[in-house]
Amino acid sequence: MTVADRSGYENAGDGFRHPVKKPAGGELTEAQQTYNKVIRGIHGVCERANSLLKTTFKALRRVSLDPSRITKIAAAALVLLQLEYDRTI
Repeated sequence: MTVADRSGYENAGDGFRHPVKKPAGGELTEAQQTYNKVIRGIHGVCERANSLLKTTFKALRRVSLDPSRITKIAAAALVLLQLEYDRTI
């Protein structure tokens, strides 16, 4: 399993993951294919949450803070959305 290139995500923690790339001239193992399916599923949910946050809270559209601070702000915004609309993403 691989962790995303962290050069652009300093202080973001270990939660960033990306799919395993198919080796040149080779195939992915069954475990790697399963891992990629899980990552794609999680990515879809995260993209939906990101879209909902940015359309609801205009202040989140152009944020240039430390990633760990953005994570805390986004988590608080998600709680507010859940309280306001009585639903989860």
